[in-house]
Amino acid sequence: MKQNRHGAITLFIGMTLSIYNTASAYDQDALNTLKKGVSQWNSMRLAKPGETLDLSDSELGDINLTGADLSGTVLTGAELSGSTLDMANLKKANLMMAWIKKANLKKSDLSGACLVKANLNGSFMKGSKFTEANLEDANMRWAILENADLSRANLSNTTLFEANLAGANLNGANLKGARFIEQANLNGATLSNNTILPSGEKATPRWSALHNAIFVSEPESAPITYETPQPVQPSEHEKSLGSQTTGTSESARRVLTNSRKRPAEATRSHFENGSFDNSDLSGADLRNADFHKADMKSARLKNANLQGANLDRAFLKDADLSKSNLSNALLYRATLTQANLNGANLEGASLFEADLEGANLEGANLKGANIMDANFNNATFSQQTILPSGEQASSGWATRKGAKFVKMNQN
Repeated sequence: MKQNRHGAITLFIGMTLSIYNTASAYDQDALNTLKKGVSQWNSMRLAKPGETLDLSDSELGDINLTGADLSGTVLTGAELSGSTLDMANLKKANLMMAWIKKANLKKSDLSGACLVKANLNGSFMKGSKFTEANLEDANMRWAILENADLSRANLSNTTLFEANLAGANLNGANLKGARFIEQANLNGATLSNNTILPSGEKATPRWSALHNAIFVSEPESAPITYETPQPVQPSEHEKSLGSQTTGTSESARRVLTNSRKRPAEATRSHFENGSFDNSDLSGADLRNADFHKADMKSARLKNANLQGANLDRAFLKDADLSKSNLSNALLYRATLTQANLNGANLEGASLFEADLEGANLEGANLKGANIMDANFNNATFSQQTILPSGEQASSGWATRKGAKFVKMNQN
């Protein structure tokens, strides 16, 4: 009888996933048009002026989009790494959490664009326009921004390690909390009395001179309020698919919740792009499951077995992964901000470019894990945390990663 129940659970989850995969996060017709070429895409935009198109989570890496009109387009979480976007129109585009690594954006216009938490690592953006763009928490490490216009842009909490800002216009830009600005190139950049420094203070002639920058005086201006873009309203067809997905998702959650004593046999199952926000998957057996780009915000996965699971680019913000087994799991580019990984087993896991800002890693086992380019800013480590080297974490190691080090209670 137990075996039949496990089989029923596995079958039900499989049916759930087939429905997940019927709905895309983006407009497939629009994506197909863009991939046919910029000429057809721009013609379509001219024929439908003002229409907001959804290309969120789409794969657009390594293609030529020179001169494309992507103004106002929703590109949240999109993959644009390696692409050519020279002279593209990206005014007020929503590029939140987009991947734009080593892309070419020479003389592109991103005025008013939302690039919160976007990854612009190593991109060539010489002469581009970012006036009043929101780049909060963006990764701009090794980015080329020579002569770029960043006036009144929000650069708070950005990573600027070895970014080239020579000749850039930073008048009125907000750099509060920006990291590694001392390693950035500010030669000939322009700052004003309205520019906010990483310390939160206003720029001064002395600070500018110390960084080989130019200071100019301008009329005092009020701080800009950067609005969060509104989501695209789904079509009637998408609403129908969405309601099916939501209903089935709730059923799947109930099945997994009721199976805590007998964990769900979801091994080697496919949950790509699935929605598990706030789901209770505590204690579930999810070995080798595929959660590629799944939404798992605030999911409860305490004591879950995710050994060898594919969590590539999964969204796990605020998730509870305490005491979970993530050994040999793929967490490439996963979002784990504020996640609870207390006592989690991450031995041999790939955390390459994962975002663990503010995560709790007290007592976690990271032995043999790949943490290259992972973001540990404000994450918490303890002496019981095992580092990739196999050694215990130390306050010095945590400090070098921009993390916090605490002593665990010995009760």
